Amino acid sequence: MGAIRIRTAVPGPRSQELHHRRDKAVPRGLSHSTPVYVANADGALLEDVDGNTFIDFAGGIGCLNVGHRNSAVTAAIHQQVDRFLHTCVQVTPYESYIALAEAMNRITPGDFAKKTMFLNSGVEAVENAVKIARAHTKRPAIVCFEDAFHGRTLLGMALTSKTHPYKAGFEPFPGEIYRIPYAYCYRCAYGKTYPSCQVHCASQAFDEFFRRHVAAETVAAIIVEPVLGEGGFVVPPAEFFSELRATCDKYGIVLIADEVQSGFARTGAMFACERFGLVPDILISAKSLGGGLPLSAVTGKAEIMDAAGPGGLGGTFAGNPASCAAGLAVIDTIGEQKLCERAEHLGDHFKQRARDWQQRWSIIGDVRGLGGMCAIELVQPGTREPAADETNRITRYCYEHGVVVLSTGSFSNVLRLLMPLVITDEQFDEALDVLEAAIADVADTKETEHAQAIHS
Repeated sequence: MGAIRIRTAVPGPRSQELHHRRDKAVPRGLSHSTPVYVANADGALLEDVDGNTFIDFAGGIGCLNVGHRNSAVTAAIHQQVDRFLHTCVQVTPYESYIALAEAMNRITPGDFAKKTMFLNSGVEAVENAVKIARAHTKRPAIVCFEDAFHGRTLLGMALTSKTHPYKAGFEPFPGEIYRIPYAYCYRCAYGKTYPSCQVHCASQAFDEFFRRHVAAETVAAIIVEPVLGEGGFVVPPAEFFSELRATCDKYGIVLIADEVQSGFARTGAMFACERFGLVPDILISAKSLGGGLPLSAVTGKAEIMDAAGPGGLGGTFAGNPASCAAGLAVIDTIGEQKLCERAEHLGDHFKQRARDWQQRWSIIGDVRGLGGMCAIELVQPGTREPAADETNRITRYCYEHGVVVLSTGSFSNVLRLLMPLVITDEQFDEALDVLEAAIADVADTKETEHAQAIHS
C-alpha cells in the first residue's frame, strides 16, 4: 500500500456553522451521510467551505459518471440557458427534447421501434413505466424483488424492499405489489450455492409464485434492477435474466429494467442490460443522464409506450430544456472519452486490490461488481452476519481522511464505489489507499476480538 496523504480534518468552522443552521432550518428526515459542505467541485474532486479537498467516491449517488462540471455538459447548459430556460414541452415543445429521445431510442437495447419520454427523477420514471405497463396490458399487478430500491414516492416505497429508513412510518402503500427473491447469490434465498442456486429454477420459482401469490394473467409488469443499487450492488448470473425474460414472454408480462443507478457507462456498457444480453420491454434511466441536472427517461417498445392516451403522461418541468441539452452532451461525452472502457479498467483495478484485502481480513465477506459498479460486503469474522456498525466506522474514517464513500445494502453493510469515471489513476489509487487503511483500522480490531473469543 502506498503512503496515505491526510487531506483534511473535518468538520471545519464554516461547516460547523452551516450544520447548526441546517439543524434549525431543514427537517431531520433529510439526513446526510457526511458533515462535508461543498463549495466547489471539479472532475472527481470536491472542495468544502473550509478549503478541504476530498476525492469523491459518491458522485452525487451515481449522478456524475462524466464528472463534476464536465466542460461539454456545462457548455451545453450555458448555451441553452442563453436561449430559453423553460416553456413546458406539453405547451410549446423544443428540438432538444426530440433529439434526446431519438438518442435514447438509438442507444438502449432492442432491435425494434422505440419511443422515449422524459421526467425529473428516477422514481417519476418508475411510476410512469408502471402506468404505461398497466395501460398496455390492462392488468393491475406489479412484481418486484427483495432488496430492490425504486424510489421514495408512495409507489416507489411500495416497490422498495428495505424498511428502515425508507418505508417505516409512511404506510399504507399502494396495493397489487408482489415481491419475489432476487438472485443474490452471496445470500441465496433458497440456501444454495451458485451455480446450483435459484437461477436454474427461476421458472419453477415463478410458477410457484403465480400459484400462491398472484395470478400470472393479472400481472402487468415485472420490474428489476439489472444490478441492485441500494440493495448492495448485487450482480446476478446472466442465467437469471434469460429465465426472467422467458417468464415474461410466456405470460405476456412487460419486463421493466430499472437502470437508474446502473446506466450510462457505470457497468462498462452504456446500460447494464447489455452485459447480460437482456432486452427489456421498457428501460428506466436517470441520475447520470443529466450530468448533474434533474432528468430521467422511460424508453420502451413503441407500441407499449403509445398505450397511454394523449395527456395521460407528462409533467410541468419534465424534460426541461437545460436538462435535455445536458443529456445530449453526456451521451456524446461517454462515447468520446470511452467511459465504458474506463469503467471496466477502474473496476478491474479495484477488484484486484479488494480481493487482496479479502485474503487478509475475514471481515470482507464478498467482493463483487460489474465494470465500475463495485462493492465490498462486510461481515463479522467467521460468519456472514452483516457488519453494519463496522461499515459505518469505515465510511467515517474515509471522509475524515479525504474520501467521500457511501454504504448501501439491505443490511447497511456494503461499501460501494460511485466515483466519476473521469477520475485519474492517481486519484483512484490514493482513494483506495485511504479505503484500505480504513478497513485495516476496523478489521484488525475485529480480528483480534474474534481470535480472543475463539481461544476463551
